Amino acid sequence: MKTVAMSSVVHTVVRLLKFARNIFIVVLTPIVLLPLILVVDGNEAKCAYVIIIMAVFWITEALPIAVTSLLPLILFPMVGLMYAKDVSSAYLNDTSTLFIGGLIVATAIEHWDIHKRLALRVLMLVGSEPRWLMFGMMLPTWFLSMWMSNTATTAMMIPIANAVLLQIKETREAEKRVDLTVFFYMYNSVCDQMDGDTELKVVVKNGKKDSSNLSTNVIDDPRKESKEQSDREKNEEADYSRMCKALSLGIAYSANCGGMATPTGTGPSVVMKGASDIAFEEKNATSPVSFATWMQYCLPISAILLILVWVFLQIIFLRCKTYNRKSPGQIAKVKEVIRRQYEELGPLTFGQGAVIVHFVLLVLLWVTRKLGGVRGWGDLFPEKTVTDSTPAIFIAISLFLFPSVLPHKFKDKGKPLPPLLPWKAAEKNVPWGVVLLLGGGFAIAKGSKVSGLSKLIGEQLTVFEDFEPWVMNLVLCFMVAAATEVTSNIAICTLMMPIMKELSITLQVNPLYFMFPTAIATSFAFMLPVATPPNAVVFSYGFIRVLDMVVAGFPLNIIAVLVLVIGTETWGEAIFGFHTLPGAFKLGNDTTVLTNVTTVSVNSMSTEGPTF
Repeated sequence: MKTVAMSSVVHTVVRLLKFARNIFIVVLTPIVLLPLILVVDGNEAKCAYVIIIMAVFWITEALPIAVTSLLPLILFPMVGLMYAKDVSSAYLNDTSTLFIGGLIVATAIEHWDIHKRLALRVLMLVGSEPRWLMFGMMLPTWFLSMWMSNTATTAMMIPIANAVLLQIKETREAEKRVDLTVFFYMYNSVCDQMDGDTELKVVVKNGKKDSSNLSTNVIDDPRKESKEQSDREKNEEADYSRMCKALSLGIAYSANCGGMATPTGTGPSVVMKGASDIAFEEKNATSPVSFATWMQYCLPISAILLILVWVFLQIIFLRCKTYNRKSPGQIAKVKEVIRRQYEELGPLTFGQGAVIVHFVLLVLLWVTRKLGGVRGWGDLFPEKTVTDSTPAIFIAISLFLFPSVLPHKFKDKGKPLPPLLPWKAAEKNVPWGVVLLLGGGFAIAKGSKVSGLSKLIGEQLTVFEDFEPWVMNLVLCFMVAAATEVTSNIAICTLMMPIMKELSITLQVNPLYFMFPTAIATSFAFMLPVATPPNAVVFSYGFIRVLDMVVAGFPLNIIAVLVLVIGTETWGEAIFGFHTLPGAFKLGNDTTVLTNVTTVSVNSMSTEGPTF
């Protein structure tokens, strides 16, 4: 009875822990970590206390990730590290505004199905051979992920791939039914020619009767042909399964590669852009990271990775075979599916054309504002008065104003012309939670700076100073790429940026030297479904197993880091001068402009500010 009672108690406790898991984590984590600030003195411990709590919540997702990002607004004032108004000011800065503008434009593209039109048009051009079909899936996914949410792009492409794969499967099954009908016809014809001793009198070869040889020793037995057909069908099923895996992984991986190519392509890119701006502003200097210089450095890396992923997936899944050439009917069916989906979109409308013009104009304004040594349109204005957020917000506002139909074609004359993007659509589809997540990251970065925690950790990492800088960069990128497989890439990037900045300054290299590659490395999440939302989306369709993703992703993680480090040491060095510490960061030439708020936060918070 005691055993039964104990078992019942354990079962009850397990159920309670299961149902109230998140509550226990949220309540107990701050209590368990309290000794950190009660025993260890200094602002570094206070900042570490907040960051560890947020890291636990991010990893366990006890709270929604965006909600966890709001905790600095509560915890930094409570532990006596920063004033609430100082923390709040970090949540919406120039980089956040740039990201919001980009998100609104991406929402307009999605609202008008322009992304789907582009993807289907590319597929119509590349054909239906598996390797080119995979490239046709990957190319628009890669391109669209530069400007749109990686998750939205993947969610749009996977149904298209699913429709194509379904058509391939149906075509093959139809061909099998035809072959099976012919086989049974042949088999029955042969059986009709057999006598009571089951000695075959007529030989069937190549689908025709042949009575030239009546010896039973040379008869082509239909049952033998049946076994060969069964083996052939198994091989075809294996080929089809590998093609499903290749297309699915190709879409997920190209989305991950595309996001790194632009400053607004993915969350870590925005975090890196904001961290670099803050780092240089603290020294009263201008960050060399603009939209143009970012693409000069990251676009080649992204494009090289796209090609390598495409080739690698062919090798391990498609095995460089050309299955579709054996089935002309299948080629025609696949092309018909793609063409039919494209035709369902109808002709290009005025609204779609207007959104495309807005998008192209935004990209041109971004790229030409500051061309890295060449005068851009930003030089027409006083220094630092315009940034990349300026054209982003300008184009975003235009989308809410520019009409989506021509006046003479608008039927409802009593109402104003509808805009390209209704506010309700933006309110519904823009991922505002990501904006909060970025804001929380910037607040952590500010807290790490104010407390001196990032400087302390950076100094501890100087034990590696005897290594060559590129070796250290390689190790750091591998560490980040491994960590991002099991936790949020934005969270990892947020935690690493202030540390990498201080490490770079301590080792007397450009702060961007360690910041940039480690931020990009957080996008190298190829191994697990939980690593990034694109991985999770393709995994949910059931074409791939975790083992498939691990087998394909582990080598790709290594390849991606090597490409990143090579790019950093070659054209990255030519663009940013990674190995040279800018004059503003040199010791004895500190031109940091500290605001009164920051001075109070650093020097006087323990006596004048709030206490824990």
